Amino acid sequence: MLCGIAVALAVPSGILVTACGSTPTSGSTGSGSGTTGNTGSAGSTGSGSPPTGRGNPSLSALVALADVPEGGGAVVDNPNGGKMVIARTSATEVKAFNATCPHQGSIVGEPSGGTITCPSHGSQFGSSDGSLKKGPATKGLTAINVKIEGDQIVLA
Repeated sequence: MLCGIAVALAVPSGILVTACGSTPTSGSTGSGSGTTGNTGSAGSTGSGSPPTGRGNPSLSALVALADVPEGGGAVVDNPNGGKMVIARTSATEVKAFNATCPHQGSIVGEPSGGTITCPSHGSQFGSSDGSLKKGPATKGLTAINVKIEGDQIVLA
């Protein structure tokens, strides 16, 4: 109301109605169409389209190569959801796996000494291939294709 009084003193009333009266109407109309557009976008995510930034190392970098020690690794965010564990098996080779332990869904730890260990129940997996080394898990980790591009590790 104070806005209307201040503007009424300085501006003719026809302009006041246009300036103050049109804002709520256009805002409510716009939000309805935005919802429809967002639904379409969410539906297209699962259509096999590559994630945003794939092919552009600055947008799809998972982790800097320098941050993954040789013989060790890192647990990082997977751009497709969840976590992934990256193992650096040599100076020029990296492997990646879904970091969710197939036993009960805990996130595995960083690779060390050629082994990825689940902190919850002790399952162990090979860092070079994700294979099961020791249970209680009954299968290995799911591989994710990655590569070294420049000084970054990216999705392949």
